[in-house]
Amino acid sequence: MDLTTRLRTQITSQHLPCPSSSLLTSLTTTRSPPPPLPSLVATAKARLLACDLTTSDLIDASQLSPFPAEILNASNAKEATLAQDVCVQILDLENLSLSRWEQIEELEAIERGERTRGRQVIRVTGDGDDRDGHGDASAASSRPPPAGSGRNATHRLVLQDWKGARVYAVELKKMEGIGIATTNIGCKMVVRAGTVIARGTVLLSPENCMLLGGKIDAWHDAWVVSRMARLKEAVGAGADGRSSTSR
Repeated sequence: MDLTTRLRTQITSQHLPCPSSSLLTSLTTTRSPPPPLPSLVATAKARLLACDLTTSDLIDASQLSPFPAEILNASNAKEATLAQDVCVQILDLENLSLSRWEQIEELEAIERGERTRGRQVIRVTGDGDDRDGHGDASAASSRPPPAGSGRNATHRLVLQDWKGARVYAVELKKMEGIGIATTNIGCKMVVRAGTVIARGTVLLSPENCMLLGGKIDAWHDAWVVSRMARLKEAVGAGADGRSSTSR
């Protein structure tokens, strides 16, 4: 088995999008001798998880399955199941368990570099140093996180397949890795065959989907800004974050 074939096999065994021939060729022929296989796999994974499924020449679209158009019709009262795995990217994410004000506070905390652990708010230092697992003690407080955050949260996502079709998805069961502070826009996910789609909405659970990770930086940065603006507009907030009715 030649190196290109071995590389393709290793990539697809991790449920990543099938790489294009041009990506495989560029990785295996740029250096002589080529890097070790694990290094090539890691490079390919990073590139695939950071690409746009709808436009990138890094993926072999002929090996990907889109969402069937007939089962994405929201007016269709019948439930349907996917016949094949579908690789998607996350375009939007909303915590349905929080009010709009709580969502604003959650986004603002993320911008400040804070996250929650238990009933503590912990500031994440720039160098990623978490010391003994308790974060920066000088920035920790005892105020509880919102009731709908963490493991109590239910999220609604907007997913996009490689053909550009967009569909809502909702957590039926809490999934590790799904959250405003943990999920990046552009993150890749595999929705498995057998997943139920009801009224045009994909019903997610840990059993029927797999988070692959990844991020499209420009998309994520723009999403944080636009999401905050949309939330503030919805509650009648001004640029300073205060409700216009409270002034």
